[in-house]
Amino acid sequence: MKIAFYGSSLLSSYWNGAATYYRGILSQLATRGYEITFYEPDAFERQQHRDIDPPAYAKVEVFRATPEACRNVLAKAAEADIVVKASGVGVFDDELLNGVLDQAGRHALKIYWDVDAAATLEEIAAAPDHPLRRRLPEFDLVLTYGGGPPVVNRYTHFGARRCEPIYNALDPETHHPVAPHPRFQADLGFLANRLPDRERRVEEFFLRAAEALPDSSFMLGGNGWHDKGMPANVRAIGHVGTADHNAFNCTPLAVLNVARDSMANVGFSPATRVFEAAGAAACLITDAWEGIEQFLQPDKEVLVARDGQDVAEQLRALTPERARTVGRAALTRVLQDHTYAQRAVQADAIMRAELAAKRELAAA
Repeated sequence: MKIAFYGSSLLSSYWNGAATYYRGILSQLATRGYEITFYEPDAFERQQHRDIDPPAYAKVEVFRATPEACRNVLAKAAEADIVVKASGVGVFDDELLNGVLDQAGRHALKIYWDVDAAATLEEIAAAPDHPLRRRLPEFDLVLTYGGGPPVVNRYTHFGARRCEPIYNALDPETHHPVAPHPRFQADLGFLANRLPDRERRVEEFFLRAAEALPDSSFMLGGNGWHDKGMPANVRAIGHVGTADHNAFNCTPLAVLNVARDSMANVGFSPATRVFEAAGAAACLITDAWEGIEQFLQPDKEVLVARDGQDVAEQLRALTPERARTVGRAALTRVLQDHTYAQRAVQADAIMRAELAAKRELAAA
């Protein structure tokens, strides 16, 4: 079974938070018999900041960010049984959307795979002539990496035939406990790129907590923060490659997760960072969002904060022993219920059923 997957990048996590998700899902689908080709543009300096070499589980074709190169890779959609357009490629998104629908074989399963569903839905709601909104009913299936019932209902409202969340999860071979590293020593670590719809919440949950605890040390990793005003006890360390994520999560007393505005508003959208941290047995403090108990149990497997003051209070009361207890409980939970192997079983069953139904209908 051949999959042609058009996404932002499999090889680089640079300005590309979906990389961990792509790698987790696709590596496990490959073990279930899928032959995957991932098409990614050479854009945003991602190819100069690769985290991994081309993996054994997928063939990766990097194409120049030009209209001609885009057309050339879209022509290859006709060779696949399943054709996927992921959200947020960053260049030629409209061309890729239209090309996938126009170039895919008549009997191929056409999937829109949304790695930022809440933001996508906000965007198309405000634009009746948006290409995705116009052509959404032509996709056989919408898959999302979060959002729960609110996202499913909204996608159905806009004409999706079927929408199913395939949540973020843990790849235990990639994210796991390691020895602490001096570079990442802090009381609270936070890893996220600077984005407009996240910055206000970072100010509230991270920087306000730092101001409230001037004697504690705070570490901020991710792109774009170099010119952001911060309290003196915050150390910004820039981009942290995926190879260092385990050490980043294992070293501080606790690590923080802050959802973007749209994800916080919708709920049911745990970021990849949640499972990375849990997989490393880190003590995670997260902002509050609806549905969190579906993934981790508050106060036992994760600490939940309503605002920056809550973060400060959680951190002030946190002992190393308590942090280890919470982290170990989180690791146990995600290994039991939230691995990419389990997500791939779900995705495989959905795709095979949809493809069989489509072919049966065509043969009738």
